[in-house]
Amino acid sequence: MKNLPHLTFLRSFEAAARHLSFTSASDELNCTQSAVSNHVRSLEEFIGRPLFVRLPRSLSLTEVGEAYLPSVRHALQEIDIATSSILTQNRKREVVVSSPTSLAGLWLAKVLREFHAVHPGVQVTVHGTVWNDVEGDISDASITINHQDEIPDGTIPLWREKLAIICAPGYQVNGADLIDPAQLAQADLLCILGRLAYWEKVAAYFDLPPLDLSGGFQTDVSTLTIELAVQGLGCAVVPRSLVGPYVERGMVVEPFETDIDSPWVYCVRFKTRSPTPSVKVFKTWLMEAAAQMQP
Repeated sequence: MKNLPHLTFLRSFEAAARHLSFTSASDELNCTQSAVSNHVRSLEEFIGRPLFVRLPRSLSLTEVGEAYLPSVRHALQEIDIATSSILTQNRKREVVVSSPTSLAGLWLAKVLREFHAVHPGVQVTVHGTVWNDVEGDISDASITINHQDEIPDGTIPLWREKLAIICAPGYQVNGADLIDPAQLAQADLLCILGRLAYWEKVAAYFDLPPLDLSGGFQTDVSTLTIELAVQGLGCAVVPRSLVGPYVERGMVVEPFETDIDSPWVYCVRFKTRSPTPSVKVFKTWLMEAAAQMQP
């Protein structure tokens, strides 16, 4: 790499060869005619061969110049394309986010609405995930749900998650409104597959015997579990961050107060390489929104 001519010499040569004029080349490159002439002469001295035949009112390429020009032109074009690509990427106002579908619909959508109101020029693309099924390199910000004892390095917990027990308004157990935790032993308990520990946490919190989880509906989607509760098909325990919209609309209620820590927490990982200004702005916005979710 040390035995390469100066890039300025190559640009002056290419422009002069295209125009067959040092004057026209200087106009294009926004420098003096003598500067272009000196650049070409320096390049000729570097390679040890003349590139132009200098005529009284014009230029013509020597055989060496004609042979050299296509390679120089191609190299300069490649440099221009690569540079333009980087500049375009840095200016691109786009953010790609991946998030569990449940959180995307019930929390992130509101965050994006507020972000868009302040930054309407930033395009946000959201990939909904199930069980962390999107590769991290796809997204500028990757939201995942991780067990509190298995949070990967470089991943930031968003907030300390709590569990909420929910049911439809007027939901009854054996003909009586659900108002006492002891009634859970006879209730239809809705279960999220892979999250049976939620109900174990509930039983421990209320000092109940192990709950029978075999009689109710089971699903691997948190939002579907909530919807089953809305339909009056049982009682569910889900992350509190997901139930707010349902409680606000009166679709579900919390029959009794709880303060139960969830074993799983929502976390985020940001790309570390060269974030664009739009990604930096979104990161700040997301973390501020997450801070408001702290119980």
